[in-house]
Amino acid sequence: MKKGKLCIVVPCYNEQQVLPKSEPIFKKVIERLIGDHQVAETSQVVFVDDGSTDKTWLLIKQYSNEEHVSGLKLSRNFGHQAAIFAGMSAVSDADMVVTIDSDLQDDPNVIIKMVAKYYEGAQVVYGVRNNRQTDSRFKRISAKIFYKLMNCLGVKMIPDAADFRLLSHQAVVTLINYPERNLFLRGLVPLIGFPSAKVYYKRTERVAGKSKYPLRKMINLALDGITSFSIVPIRLIMNLGLLIVLIALILLIYTFIQNAKGNTVSGWSSLMISIWALGGVQLICISIIGEYVGKIFKEVKKRPRYTIEKDLYHKNNAD
Repeated sequence: MKKGKLCIVVPCYNEQQVLPKSEPIFKKVIERLIGDHQVAETSQVVFVDDGSTDKTWLLIKQYSNEEHVSGLKLSRNFGHQAAIFAGMSAVSDADMVVTIDSDLQDDPNVIIKMVAKYYEGAQVVYGVRNNRQTDSRFKRISAKIFYKLMNCLGVKMIPDAADFRLLSHQAVVTLINYPERNLFLRGLVPLIGFPSAKVYYKRTERVAGKSKYPLRKMINLALDGITSFSIVPIRLIMNLGLLIVLIALILLIYTFIQNAKGNTVSGWSSLMISIWALGGVQLICISIIGEYVGKIFKEVKKRPRYTIEKDLYHKNNAD
């Protein structure tokens, strides 16, 4: 059996506290797979610095002097999804590409099982959490609602699977050919098809540093997922508009009937409530439409998803 080249892509943003602990573990996984003759000796861990403002890049440069480790530096902070995409694009020559966060909440040793699934024929292997005990109650409930909502909107996603996954060379090449700038990889990867498998693992606490996904970013990611993959919200607006028109017609008929009977009642309160309610509905509808228009605005400009400032991966391979 030919040993395939494995690249582990690790996006990093201000992770100077985490990298000294996680880098040896990622490297150990690579060395173990090489020692077991599961992957090629050219396999590497590739850290992607997403515009960090601390010593993250200095650490990556230091680690890149070691065997089986290299890195990329983006010119600024482009976001987690763009950093993953940049890493996958850079190592698209590999037979297998694993993406995993640097904080060790996802177990790097599961990569060994992912590689085994790849040799069994899976071209996409999802890392799926078998529990969310480390998450807050709010996060667990909101995540469950989000996955159910996405399913109702017709978006195919793997519940409890984040950005810890293995992709074959063919899957990576197919994925990077998707042209959209609004990246939501959890929704994009299932779209590419190919035989897939799941590997379950226990998610643990972050080993150091702070989470780079506060509530605001989680909400933005959820909105990106909904508006990038479904036009159902637009259709709901149309249905809501039709419902409001129907209610207005019923109230108009009711008013004529009451006037004909001579039952005229002062309606200042109901009038004001109606104005405020309809005004609120209109603003919400305009905001939803604006979200879609904003995405169209970004897509038609076709600006680069990211800019690579320094590329140690290709430099090391060239040497």
